[in-house]
Amino acid sequence: MTENLDFTVAIPTYNGESRLPELLERLQNQLHTENLSCLQHALRWEIIVVDNNSTDNTAKVVQSYQQNWQCPYPLRYCFEARQGAAYARKRAVAEAKGRFIGFLDDDNYPLSNWVAAAYAFGEKYPKAGAYGSQIHPDWEVEPPENFARIAPFLAITERGNLPLLYEAARKLLPPSAGLVIRKQAWLESVPDKFILTGRVQGNMLTSEDLEMLSYIQKSGWEIWYNPEMEIFHRIPKFRLQKDYLIPFFRGIGLSRYVTRMVNIKQVYRPVALLSYMINDLRKITLHLLKYRTKLKHDLVVACEMELFLSSFISPFYLWKNGYFKK
Repeated sequence: MTENLDFTVAIPTYNGESRLPELLERLQNQLHTENLSCLQHALRWEIIVVDNNSTDNTAKVVQSYQQNWQCPYPLRYCFEARQGAAYARKRAVAEAKGRFIGFLDDDNYPLSNWVAAAYAFGEKYPKAGAYGSQIHPDWEVEPPENFARIAPFLAITERGNLPLLYEAARKLLPPSAGLVIRKQAWLESVPDKFILTGRVQGNMLTSEDLEMLSYIQKSGWEIWYNPEMEIFHRIPKFRLQKDYLIPFFRGIGLSRYVTRMVNIKQVYRPVALLSYMINDLRKITLHLLKYRTKLKHDLVVACEMELFLSSFISPFYLWKNGYFKK
């Protein structure tokens, strides 16, 4: 498609009929897109809902909004049959007409200046290939007292009120929730095929967003945190329960070999793998020594142990299950 807009908001969704309405309402009420100082014209933008093989009424919800859509920016819908967040994002990039693509999950609710702040940041930082939002939690129920130790894994990102450059050496990257990608950076950096494709029913293997960002960073683009892009991430009660969290952390750990090795040259990977495995064993040992009496009763401690153990076996799991043949 011809690229002739400034910005695209892309909403990958799976069975999002109950969550989409509030997000679409908020996007209908975006402010400050008419008078950005970096523009000689009103911000030209669009919204694309990428239906990732939903089985509910997601399509009908979007169609009902389209029929009554009064905004100057279009609301578009497309269907991606291959399930997995990586496929949905790839489809969004292919469909997007904007120079920047801002990804919002269907449970991410932005403040009214999010689109304007997202576009302005990209114009101010031309070397930024991607940049993440400040993400506040909107808990359905209060989490345990020590939950702050693992909250960032649920896409909670509160790193202060100043822009922050993610340095490659620190091995830290923003989550995909509220992430903005410069389309040029994606097209130049991200390969056509991914190793990680995202969680699907029966498989919690994740971190496809980190794989994608690692390629962009590896190509020389900067990755930033932009605190002026604020969103609230609604987190339902079930996502704080053990039946969800243990498989969730297992999936993060099992994917770690991929995200750890993307920026390491092939010749150095055996040495890096040995170093990572030794460090994982150290973490497992120290965790056992410190929390052995709490492993069965403390949810946060159990999640951390699951992450360390799964990270250690990640290369063997991925090799055994054929991920490196993709």
